[in-house]
Amino acid sequence: MKIRPITLILILISFSISCEKQYLDNPEVDHYVEQLKAGQYNSYDLPEFQASDIPALLKYRNDTTSITNFPRNGISSLWMMKCKLGMYVLWTIESVRAVEINSEYLIGRFPSQNPVLALRDAPQLELVFDNESHSIAAKAYNTWWHSIYTFRDKMKIDPLEETKYRWH
Repeated sequence: MKIRPITLILILISFSISCEKQYLDNPEVDHYVEQLKAGQYNSYDLPEFQASDIPALLKYRNDTTSITNFPRNGISSLWMMKCKLGMYVLWTIESVRAVEINSEYLIGRFPSQNPVLALRDAPQLELVFDNESHSIAAKAYNTWWHSIYTFRDKMKIDPLEETKYRWH
């Protein structure tokens, strides 16, 4: 009889530990944002968010809080010391979209080299960090998500397609 309670306790402990690990590997959106703001997000990769997380992520699209501790794409030679939270969240949404369509540009879960916009038609790489580009990108992602397209078609659409920007 003593074996059963001990077995039950071990199963519960094992379950608790595995749930905690899963939570740390893939935090809820609000917790992810809190960690980014506090400089406490310690993963080297973006969370494995799903399309169902996009509405929660979009809440933060206009946030201009500067963050300094965030996952960076290791193949990029550009080391960004800081980033606006809203821009980083848009990049996270782009990661969800890129994973969903199995984009050829994915590098791990990173949808591009950096969470920064570049001018789409510039003859040479021209990065943009201004508030106007952030605002335009935030509006484009919100419009894209609330569009009338089916989910499958929506995921195939680049939210920045109608803007003068692209991800770097």
